[in-house]
Amino acid sequence: MLKDMCFSSHLWISGRACEAVSGKQFDCLSPRDGKLLVRVAEGDEDDIGVAVKAARAASGSWARQSPKQRRRYLLQLADIIESHQDELALLESLDTGKPITHAKRDDIPLSINCLRFYAEAIDKHYDEIAPTASDVLATIRREPLGVVGAVVPWNFPLMIACWKVAPALAAGNTVVLKPAEQSPLTAIRLAELATAAGLPDGVINVVPGYGETAGAALGRHPDVDAISFTGSGPVGRLFLSYAAESNMKAVFLECGGKSPQIVFDDADDLDKAAQAVAQGICYNQGQVCSAGSRLLVQHSIADEFIDRVLSHVDAWSLGDPLDPATRMGALIESKHLERVQRFIDIGREEGATLISEGKRHSPCEGGFYLPSTIFDHVQKDMTLAQEEIFGPVLAVTRFKDEAEALELANATRFGLAAAVWTSSLSRAHRISRDIKAGTVWVNNYDGSDITVPFGGFGESGNGRDKSLHALDKMSQLKSTWIQF
Repeated sequence: MLKDMCFSSHLWISGRACEAVSGKQFDCLSPRDGKLLVRVAEGDEDDIGVAVKAARAASGSWARQSPKQRRRYLLQLADIIESHQDELALLESLDTGKPITHAKRDDIPLSINCLRFYAEAIDKHYDEIAPTASDVLATIRREPLGVVGAVVPWNFPLMIACWKVAPALAAGNTVVLKPAEQSPLTAIRLAELATAAGLPDGVINVVPGYGETAGAALGRHPDVDAISFTGSGPVGRLFLSYAAESNMKAVFLECGGKSPQIVFDDADDLDKAAQAVAQGICYNQGQVCSAGSRLLVQHSIADEFIDRVLSHVDAWSLGDPLDPATRMGALIESKHLERVQRFIDIGREEGATLISEGKRHSPCEGGFYLPSTIFDHVQKDMTLAQEEIFGPVLAVTRFKDEAEALELANATRFGLAAAVWTSSLSRAHRISRDIKAGTVWVNNYDGSDITVPFGGFGESGNGRDKSLHALDKMSQLKSTWIQF
C-alpha cells in the first residue's frame, strides 16, 4: 500500500504547483523506518519572493471579500479536509512518526474544528464606535495586517498550520506558510485542498525549505506584515532579529516550555494524576511544547505516587506508528534522537537518579525510537529541570510544602503551562494565580478547546494561538475621527 502512495512534493504558489527556482530538492524521510518518502522542492529566498508577491497580489481582493464570503470558503476547506481525513492522518503519521491513531483521533479532527471555528467567528467580530461628543463620530475598525508569514514546527504540522492560517484568513489576510523541513507533506496537501475548495489563487501559498534559507527570507522580507512562529527559542529570537533588520513586522512567538505537574498529598485521585503524568510525557513521544516534563510531588506521597506513574508509563510502549494499537511511535529524526539521548547522559552525569529506562529497540528497522525515561531526585538547577528536551524524559523533584512547590514551579525561564493536583479549592486558586504560565490545569492535564487561547510567559513566547484572541493579533486597529 505504501509503495503505491503518491506524495505531493512541490511548492504551492498562486494556486498551482511549481518547482523551486533553483531546481533543488531535499529528502523527506519517514521517522518510522528512516526510508525516503519523497524528494521535496527546496524553496529559498527566490521562492519566498515569488510567494510573497502572489500573497500581496491576492491580499486586496481577499480583504475586500465580505465576511460571509470568507466564511463560506473556510467552511468549504474544512469540508474537503474532512473528506480526506484518512489520507491526511496517514501522511501525518508517515511524515512525523506519530501513532496513526493519534493523528486520526486528534490532529486531523482538531484541524477541521479550527477552520470551522474561525469560519463561524468571522461575521461575529464587530468593529466599535467610541463614546464621544455629539458632534463627533469616532469609529475603531479592525483591518487585516496584509501578508502573514506562518512558520510551523514538525510535531503537529497540520494542526498548528490551521491554528495560524485559519484566523489569518478569517481576518482578511493572505498567507505564506513555511512548514518544517522534517514534515512538509500535509502543509503542501493543505494548500492543494484549499485550491480545490475554491479559495482564490495566492490566498494560501506554501514554500517548503530550510529555516536558514526559506525561513530567514520570509522573516526578512520587507513585504511581509507579520510572522506567526511556533518552534524553538533560538529560532524565535532569529525572527525577532529578522523583523528588526527589515520592516519591523509584528512577530508572534510560541517557543516551548518546561511545564510542571504539581501533585499535593491532598489530591483526590492519585491514580488519575499518575495516569495524566504518564500521558503528559509520553504522548507524541514527549515532542509537545506543553509536555509535562517536570513532576513536582510532595514528599509524603512521593514513593507511592512515583510507583503509580511507573505502572502507567509501562502502558506507553513503543510500536509501529501505523499499527492502530501503538501509543508511542518514533522521534522525528536521527539528529533529534541523538539530542535526547545526550540529555539522558547529562542527567546521569549530573547525579539525578535514573529509575526507569525502557529497552531501546526499533519496532520498524531503521526508525528513530526511544522509550520513556524517568529520573528522580532532580535538583532545580540541573539540566534536566531547565532545558526543553522535547522527548519522553521526565524529571521528578520532591517538595515539602506549598511555598517550595511554587518556588520550584517558577524556577525556569519558560512559562507555557502547568498543572496542579489538589482537593483544596483555595490552594488551586493560589497556585494557578501565582504560577508564571500561560495555561494552568487543575486536576487534569492538557485539557483544551479551540475557544481557549494557547501561549506562554517568559521565554515561552509572546503570541496566542486559538480562541477569538488570535483574530485580534491578525488584525490592526484603525481609528477614524469624523468632526461634524
